[in-house]
Amino acid sequence: MAEKRRYSFYPGCSSQKSASSSNYLVSTQAVCESLDIELNEIPDWNCCAASIGYAKGGELPRLALSARNIALSEQAHPDQDIVATCAACWLATRETQERVQADPELRREMEVVLEAGGLKAEFRKPVRHMVEVLVEDVGYEAIREKVTRPLEGIKIAGYVGCQTNRPFGIAGESFENPVYLDKMVEAVGAEPVEHYEKKVQCCGGALMFSEPEKCQAMVKDIIEAAYDGGAEMIVTPCPVCQMNVEIYQDEINKRYGTRFRMPVVYYTTLMAVAFGRSAKEAGLDGQVIRAEKLEQIAGK
Repeated sequence: MAEKRRYSFYPGCSSQKSASSSNYLVSTQAVCESLDIELNEIPDWNCCAASIGYAKGGELPRLALSARNIALSEQAHPDQDIVATCAACWLATRETQERVQADPELRREMEVVLEAGGLKAEFRKPVRHMVEVLVEDVGYEAIREKVTRPLEGIKIAGYVGCQTNRPFGIAGESFENPVYLDKMVEAVGAEPVEHYEKKVQCCGGALMFSEPEKCQAMVKDIIEAAYDGGAEMIVTPCPVCQMNVEIYQDEINKRYGTRFRMPVVYYTTLMAVAFGRSAKEAGLDGQVIRAEKLEQIAGK
């Protein structure tokens, strides 16, 4: 029997109950249970401060909030890699980790800040996205072996977005054409859209609130390209991408006269359904635009 994989888990704010991506956490937990992965939540974690930059909160407070999470992780789970499901949380935490490792002066500043809170950190364990765990530690073949309900007959556009692609990206993947989502789609028995030209297009992020017209134009292109490729749904690894591309379709339809009704799901939702989990365990009840084909398969 293979040894259980254990990780120090940073859930992030958007995964919490009634938050925008609470269904992401539900499906992630189901997938990890099926793959014998243990996620050990970081005690008393705080927001990663991804939005502080917009509010001019300053660089040191932003980095310090992520440094605190790293320190808490080292304290509670010293031998475990830090894993995040949210792209923004992963990006903010990994940025802090790498910058502190590379900059002695910044490290001293972080040590002073953490000491004021009774903490310390060595900043030595990797900070990883859940996708990295699934690709690098589990592997596509092991994912394929867990499939009991192949998602046959569904064509899916793999929308990576920008935050899991730059500046770090997934090891071995192209910045212009990352294919890990396509490989995941194939592993669960569905068909990926080839040459999906908007797979790394930014969705606008939080600017959707301040620049809705510009951001909706960007999202329109993302959805349109998926339809052009014959997709019946879009899959993404990012909570902000999932939210922006899903919930603004009605507004985009009014603005542009389109008739979009494209489900946008997480990769963990696809996997949970393919692994034989229920619709609720796959987080399908959290969709604004129902993924009816997945519901049908989950209901079998």
